[in-house]
Amino acid sequence: MEGVPEDLLDKAREIIVNAYAPYSGFKVASAVRAGSGKVYMGVNVENSSYGLTICAERVAVFNAVASGEREIREVLVAVESDEPVPPCGACLQVLSEFSTPETTVYMVSLSTGKVVKARLGELLPRAFKFRGLGARRSQE
Repeated sequence: MEGVPEDLLDKAREIIVNAYAPYSGFKVASAVRAGSGKVYMGVNVENSSYGLTICAERVAVFNAVASGEREIREVLVAVESDEPVPPCGACLQVLSEFSTPETTVYMVSLSTGKVVKARLGELLPRAFKFRGLGARRSQE
């Protein structure tokens, strides 16, 4: 798939089989490149109480953060459907916490090879940023 980082694509292909999607049957894998250059992965994990389901993109970001990363440079979202899909709104908001509007998001259909490439700022042009009184980023 031209223009898609091979290492991110290879990781997503490798782990999509681990997605847990018994209710929707819609498996998703994500690979993110952190500021260190290391790649972190995630798959969607559904739950019979649908609100507890978590998307692959958030799993990948949370894996990166749990390993000490605080910057996401590239994101790949892979699905086994005819068309690529963008991250959901919740995932875009989480990505915006650790990325810039220029962060590249690759959306890939593993079934057809179709690719859509966008900047995070295009997908979420007005991301929420907490700017409360006395707010500080002590976790940086």
